[in-house]
Amino acid sequence: MRKTLTDAGVRALKPRAARYAHPDPELAGHYVRVQPSGAKSFVAVSRDPGGKQVWATIGPVDLMSVAESREKARAAIKRVMSGKPAFEILAKAETFADVVTEWRARHLERNGLRAAREINRLLNVHILPAWGAREMVSIRRSDVAALLDRVEDGHGGRSADYCLTIARAIMNWHAARRDDYSPPIIKGMRRQSTSAQARTRILDDDEIRRVWTACGELGTYGAMLRMLLLTAQRFDKALTMAWVDLDAEGVWRIPTVSKREKPHGGELKLPRLARDLIAALPVLEGNPFVFAGRGQGHSNGHSKNKARLDRVSGVTDWVVHDLRRTARSLLSRAGVRPDIAERTLGHVQPGVANVYDRHAYFDEKADALAELAALIDGIVDPRPATEAPLTLRGAR
Repeated sequence: MRKTLTDAGVRALKPRAARYAHPDPELAGHYVRVQPSGAKSFVAVSRDPGGKQVWATIGPVDLMSVAESREKARAAIKRVMSGKPAFEILAKAETFADVVTEWRARHLERNGLRAAREINRLLNVHILPAWGAREMVSIRRSDVAALLDRVEDGHGGRSADYCLTIARAIMNWHAARRDDYSPPIIKGMRRQSTSAQARTRILDDDEIRRVWTACGELGTYGAMLRMLLLTAQRFDKALTMAWVDLDAEGVWRIPTVSKREKPHGGELKLPRLARDLIAALPVLEGNPFVFAGRGQGHSNGHSKNKARLDRVSGVTDWVVHDLRRTARSLLSRAGVRPDIAERTLGHVQPGVANVYDRHAYFDEKADALAELAALIDGIVDPRPATEAPLTLRGAR
């Protein structure tokens, strides 16, 4: 037997019909394992405290010298003899998707954020496809800028800024739980100024007429947008309107599903125009929603439907939430008192009125919606001056 093991000696070892291990005379438990194919690797052999023999592969001989292998073998043998694995098992690097999964469970779902649906949509559509498989620590400032560029080019600066807000929230949450992570996002990465976020867009009479007419060609989606204009409520509340929320008198009792959600109109007596709209919708067996989609869900496919509505109506550069602002403006135009209009939308009243005035304003809100419906009806279906307009009580 050779008195030492050299790199040249390792290269000179010949394969045999069966696998064998050639010992290193300078270190007990250190071997060169030779396969019948000629492949060679360094291995370490020792026994754990229970007496079980443990073989640990150090690595291929063409990637390290004998001296380097001996050093690794000594460490491995010591670990096995002390009852530990031969090599330290490194924790798998966290991917962005791993962090998002934990953030959704511990923050998004636990706190019942009212924007959860939109946050998940943007994560699934824009952020996770770009970063999901990436290690969290590998996402740099340039990656954030590149993502925002793509979203801005395809969907506008507002969507890009929303993606930035979501990414910042996730990264800051992760940083608060780790000692060695620093988020790459800095000031100045927004694509729109703060003042640009406050929209002022409302639809004028001609646009209202064209959008209303085009909604007639879009089935359930079009009916839902008409309901938004007639009630001045938020999109998610109309989207999730269920048959159990409506009674035989046409009262819509808007449910509160989370303590963190924004206030809403509460109990609203729908005007005749809105009740007729609902009466024309099909009731699907097993589906609880007024504006039903497939299976047991509510209407979906809103991006495609909105794009189609823009093409059919010829009205562009507006978002669905602009209908709520339009309806509020129409309430003022119809002569509804500002405080009643605000309560109809569900806005919190300023000052002590919000604390001490516990009146429900049910009749007042009903009259406000009736006035709104009468005004909209006159806009979308102009009548000759000799034809009597809808009366307040008749509209209710």
